[in-house]
Amino acid sequence: MTNKESKELEKSLDYIKDYLKISSDSTDINIETLYEYHSLDLPLRPDAIIEENDSIYLIQIKSKATIDTVARMNLLRDLLMQNEKTRKNIHLVIAAKSFSEREKGIMNQLNIVIIKLPWSFKPNSDKQFESKTQRITSDKSWKIVSRLLKEKNTSIRQLSILEDVSYGWAHKTIQTLIQQNIVKQDHNYVSISNVDKLLNGIAWERPLVNLKSCEITIPFDDSMHAAREITEAFAMQDNIPVGFTAYTAATLYSGYGVRSDSVYLYLKDEHVEYFREIFESPSTNGIKAMIYRPDRDVFHDTLEKEGIRIVSASQTLLDLAGMGYSAMDITKAMVSMYDKI
Repeated sequence: MTNKESKELEKSLDYIKDYLKISSDSTDINIETLYEYHSLDLPLRPDAIIEENDSIYLIQIKSKATIDTVARMNLLRDLLMQNEKTRKNIHLVIAAKSFSEREKGIMNQLNIVIIKLPWSFKPNSDKQFESKTQRITSDKSWKIVSRLLKEKNTSIRQLSILEDVSYGWAHKTIQTLIQQNIVKQDHNYVSISNVDKLLNGIAWERPLVNLKSCEITIPFDDSMHAAREITEAFAMQDNIPVGFTAYTAATLYSGYGVRSDSVYLYLKDEHVEYFREIFESPSTNGIKAMIYRPDRDVFHDTLEKEGIRIVSASQTLLDLAGMGYSAMDITKAMVSMYDKI
């Protein structure tokens, strides 16, 4: 960090401390020390961590707050709170010069402190999430990773053949995972050695909340009944593509757990209005439909179970992992039986 950048950061932090009414007796915590203490190996580094009395403030400073920033900060809080070493209250703070209404609404729901910075401030952390390694959640890379979860122990060449992905891409994906101590290699065979670290990495790279297009109240009191009705309604309209995912699909694949208060599904943007026309409830009574915008072709390998059109097991697992700790139990349950699905 240059001297100029350091001064800008110091100016922003002084402004934030004043806004939060943090006293001059507060302690600035070294980020590396905190991560080492909590055994965290994460790509997110807040711009500052401040400790005062029984509270720790995790502070991110941006020009514009994005859904990606919100999701990553929220996951960091979840990880710290899950750690048995954490004994203090964790407060998230995002300071930026610009916030969209969507981001502000989500931040309010997640109890994240919003601080609007003066236009003259110059935040310098906007590029911190860029990665030079291969993304394990890209379409082709995830084919390799999910196939390895299914096969458990196999060669890179076999993974390449089974998923029709080039050997070069498969090799690069596996090498990335080996470097992150997620995969181990024994001669020509590879296997997943750290499932928890893999799932955390997925949540960092591809938070499912980033794909959420809207949340609609629908007049049902049972999620499975709602999913069947929605599947039938879309099938009657020239099979408009729809694919249930996350908890809805995982329940059908694994038989583990039910979220009766919500359904989770992919829809293209142009079909959301049709969904609203048919299913949106005029009252607040009912369950929630969490609608996600596909970032890849999630519809080509959907299948029907118990009258519900669901995405593939591979896509379901990716989406569950992208929900972070809130879905960790069912995600791990699905991983444990993934070779049998």
